[in-house]
Amino acid sequence: MRQSERLQTFIELGTFLRSDSAQPELEQVVRQAFHRNPWFTPANSLTALQAIATNYLNAEALTNWASSYAIEPESPKKVGVVMAGNIPAVGFHDLLCVLISGHHLLAKLSSQDFVLIQYLIQKITEINPAFEEAITIAERLNSADAFIATGSDNTARYFTYYFGRKPHIIRRNRTSVGILMGDERDADLQQLGQDILQYYGLGCRNVSTLLIPDNYPIATLMRALEPLATEYINQNKYVNNYDYNKSIYLVNQIPHYDNGFLLLTENDKLVSPISVVYYQTYQTLSEADAFIRERSEKIQVVAAAAQENGQGWYPASVAFGQTQQPGLSDYADGVDTMAFLSAL
Repeated sequence: MRQSERLQTFIELGTFLRSDSAQPELEQVVRQAFHRNPWFTPANSLTALQAIATNYLNAEALTNWASSYAIEPESPKKVGVVMAGNIPAVGFHDLLCVLISGHHLLAKLSSQDFVLIQYLIQKITEINPAFEEAITIAERLNSADAFIATGSDNTARYFTYYFGRKPHIIRRNRTSVGILMGDERDADLQQLGQDILQYYGLGCRNVSTLLIPDNYPIATLMRALEPLATEYINQNKYVNNYDYNKSIYLVNQIPHYDNGFLLLTENDKLVSPISVVYYQTYQTLSEADAFIRERSEKIQVVAAAAQENGQGWYPASVAFGQTQQPGLSDYADGVDTMAFLSAL
């Protein structure tokens, strides 16, 4: 299979996912995913699938991205991919990279995200049956020539032990940070709320820590986020986390802000529990910059209010509301997956 044929398959997949005719089928699949994993609400799974179709499987973007790499390997390799399952279809980008690069995908699917990824693989092989020879779903990856593995800091040590002797990308815990100037509009803050709460905050691109100026009116932020409440207070698993964390703060007399569905508390850690956002204050932007630089290896994305060009005002940041809209070149942990695969 040549590059052009592989690209055309994924372009057709994107066209299908965006089509009105696909929606009844997609609605059935996302209900199945929800039955298996209650964090994957049908609305969130549909959002994730449409983001894939729009951001990854756009014909022009996909073709331009692929053209930057040598994607006709002399000898295709078996690439073992241990997929994450924290948010819907999060492993698709790795799947896309391996197949577009011309290698064989040996995929260990997450039990939390089995339904959606298996469905997407099924659609790929329906569009182009030749991909059946390029995709293997497996529990063990012993036969792989190279590895891409995503997990926690603890599982990363396990991955390094077992996969370290062969070419590999091993990803660890990361999270994202939002930085406020103090002059944001309510609309900006509501966009930030999406970065915090979309997919219930379970993704590494979700904002879990805020950097705010000294004397910032935090009550203003909490009020601005209140319109988002209805999407979250009806999800039992999320509410259980909210009630639990609120009770811990109350019993232990930990100062915090509470708007009825989200908690905000000062903490110098980066990764907050579900339903909680941590914050740190800064007096100067150089202080905020130092905080980010010192923790750069644990930060996936920095989000800030948008400028006229659509980017966040902080250097190399994304605009509020865009953290869960990565493009093809927004590689996890800043490691170019396609360059890795092209070098095999």
